[in-house]
Amino acid sequence: MARHVVATVGEIPPGQSKIVTVAGREIGVFNLADAFYALINRCPHEGAALCKGAVVGRFESERPGEYRLTRQGEMLRCPWHGWEFDIKTGESWCHPESVKARSYPVTVVPGETLAKGPFVAETVKVLVEQDYVVVEL
Repeated sequence: MARHVVATVGEIPPGQSKIVTVAGREIGVFNLADAFYALINRCPHEGAALCKGAVVGRFESERPGEYRLTRQGEMLRCPWHGWEFDIKTGESWCHPESVKARSYPVTVVPGETLAKGPFVAETVKVLVEQDYVVVEL
């Protein structure tokens, strides 16, 4: 699995997100209390730009007329049809047994570690087949 640097930690403050393109895929990267999570920016229901939806909490109720808001800021609501997904897992709140937004592993790596390498430069063989006339100005 290839790793891709997509942002600095400071670019995505807690409670915020950033949509990035990695290998041709749009991915939303979310910072929930300094823990980072990534979801595909495509709702599995009908293909909406999922990560542009509202970040919300979840209402729970044990009986009619009584409810409480839990997991505030951990659910993502699709902007088209309101389906909600767990930002941490991609699991659908509407159909958890069959619908899931693709999630990706995210790690925070110190810049010093990334800069150490070892780096291997790709080399390309170069052939000179002709001579050229060059004018300098």
